[in-house]
Amino acid sequence: MKPIQLFIVLMAVFSSALFSCSTKDQDDTLVVYSARNEQLLTPIFAAYTEKTGKKFELITDKPSPLLERLKSEGSATQADILFTVDGGNLWHASESGILKELDSDVLEAAIPAQYRSSKNDWFGFSLRARTIFYNKDLVDPSELSTYANLSDARWNDVLCLRTSKKVYNQSLVATMIANLGEEEAQTTVKGWVDNLATTVFSNDTKMLNAINSGICEVGIANTYYYGRIVKKDPEFNVGIFFANQKTSGTHVNVSGAGVIKHSKNPKAAQEFLEWLSQGDAQKLFAELNQEYPANPSIAASAEVQAWGDFIADELSIEKAGQLQTKSVMLMDNAGYQ
Repeated sequence: MKPIQLFIVLMAVFSSALFSCSTKDQDDTLVVYSARNEQLLTPIFAAYTEKTGKKFELITDKPSPLLERLKSEGSATQADILFTVDGGNLWHASESGILKELDSDVLEAAIPAQYRSSKNDWFGFSLRARTIFYNKDLVDPSELSTYANLSDARWNDVLCLRTSKKVYNQSLVATMIANLGEEEAQTTVKGWVDNLATTVFSNDTKMLNAINSGICEVGIANTYYYGRIVKKDPEFNVGIFFANQKTSGTHVNVSGAGVIKHSKNPKAAQEFLEWLSQGDAQKLFAELNQEYPANPSIAASAEVQAWGDFIADELSIEKAGQLQTKSVMLMDNAGYQ
């Protein structure tokens, strides 16, 4: 064989081997685009890697940039899974056509219908209630009842809120539009604005600390922020009150995921989502971030259970996405910054 022929043969063999290695690496790795905190997902990935050998490549960003990136990448994307917070964000991902509809008896059995897409292209894996918190020295919890009640004169100059620019409050108001009607929801939000003790906060943790210090008496936050604080400081002087227990139930939102339509590993990605819906992963969600498991057969952490049971709003999380544009307009019209 001539030297040039030998070179061509060797290059072909080398290229074939390189391609095989690349394919194997790809098959062994799931690429996850995530808007969740990396430290919350890493232990979950590690548990699955130990169980299956599957590895993960994690790319993190805020929800909107991730969605735009996936839309831009189209069929060329290397992403297998989108993991994000809030039903509104998941609904937008579904509407953008970037997620794959899944046929999975495992997921449908584990995740209640209101916590997953009607098209089964995304599923909630952990829950958080967005409810009322109060200063234990300044408020008798018997005075509390509903989200709408916080617009009453009793709470004038003592209410604190997180900014309306964050999706959690947009989803809460969206469900209020669905439950109360647009007019009553508008009146409620305007009453909140009138009752503010101070300017809105950038995040729930700062707002809860303001309640603790007496800057305000009541506010609305996600339960897991409260859970994080109380786990570190059991003497934190803020109590939890589950809103709307005699009406629509407390607003519940999700952290969830879907398989990317153009995933190169759709079977492996679906298997990972199915594992997320079961005991080991659900317990990790509960323990790592003081969230409620989305699978109702799995118990919450001992700390979360100590808050007591509550009736959750059964409105589909999808509704929060469908009404989000109206929600944002309503809050703007009410002067909620």
